[in-house]
Amino acid sequence: MIFVDSHAHLDDEAFDEDRDQVIADILSGGNYFFNIASDLKTSYSSYELAKKYDHVYAVVGVHPHEAKDYTAETREALKELLKKDKVMAIGEIGLDYHYDFSPRDVQRKVFIDQIDLAREMDVPIVIHTREAMEETYEILEKYAQDMKVLIHCYTGSIEMARKFLKLGYKLALGGALTFKNAKNTVDVAREVDLKDLLIETDSPYMTPVPFRGKRNDPRKVVLVAEKLAEIKGISTEEVLEATKKNAFEFFGVEND
Repeated sequence: MIFVDSHAHLDDEAFDEDRDQVIADILSGGNYFFNIASDLKTSYSSYELAKKYDHVYAVVGVHPHEAKDYTAETREALKELLKKDKVMAIGEIGLDYHYDFSPRDVQRKVFIDQIDLAREMDVPIVIHTREAMEETYEILEKYAQDMKVLIHCYTGSIEMARKFLKLGYKLALGGALTFKNAKNTVDVAREVDLKDLLIETDSPYMTPVPFRGKRNDPRKVVLVAEKLAEIKGISTEEVLEATKKNAFEFFGVEND
C-alpha cells in the first residue's frame, strides 16, 4: 500500500536527529511526500530535500505568520525556486488570525501577491487558513477562481467545504479527522467525494490518534487513510490509491 502525504515539514528541527533514517524508511516502501515551506529559509530547505531524495517534492512560499518579512526580493527568490525541478507549487500561504504574528493587512497583501506569483508561474497553491475561513474564501474567489487550489488541514464546516468545491478546489484531511471532537471533519469526510480529497500529516504536528502528543511523520498518514476509509465504508487501499492519484494530478507529478 503506497501512500502520498500531501503536506509535511521534514526539514523541521524535530527531525534533526534522525531525518535521513525517517525518510529512508518512508521511501523504502515506495511512498511519497510533499515538503511544504513556511518562509524563504524553509523554501530552500524543502527544495534541498526534494533534490536529495526520490519521491520527495517541494512546495515553496511564505506562511501568514511570516508575512511581515516578505519583500520584493522574497518574491524573486520564490520565482527562481519555482523554475527548479521538483518544486511543484506555492504554499503554504493564506491567513492566520489565531496568533496574528503578522498584521492582518500585511497577511492579506502577501497572500494576494503570492496568488499572483502562482498565476504568473502557472503552479497550484496550498492554503493555510485559521480563524479566517470566510475572508480566505473571499480572497480566493476574487483572485484564484480558475486556479488549482488545495485547502490544507481542512477542519471547516461542510457548508464552507461546498463553497470551496464549487470553485473546483481540493481539500486535504489530516490527523484532526481522528480526534474525538472532529464532527466537522468527519462530516466533510463522509460527504465530500473521494476524488476531491487528499490526505496529509502536517508532520511533525497534528499527530493522529492514538499517537497524539508524539512527533508526527508521513508514515502516520496511513492512520488518516484508515479513518477516512472507515467513515466512507470502503477499503484503506482504495483511499490510498485514490488520494495518491489526486495528489499527483493536483501537483502535476508524473505517476511513476
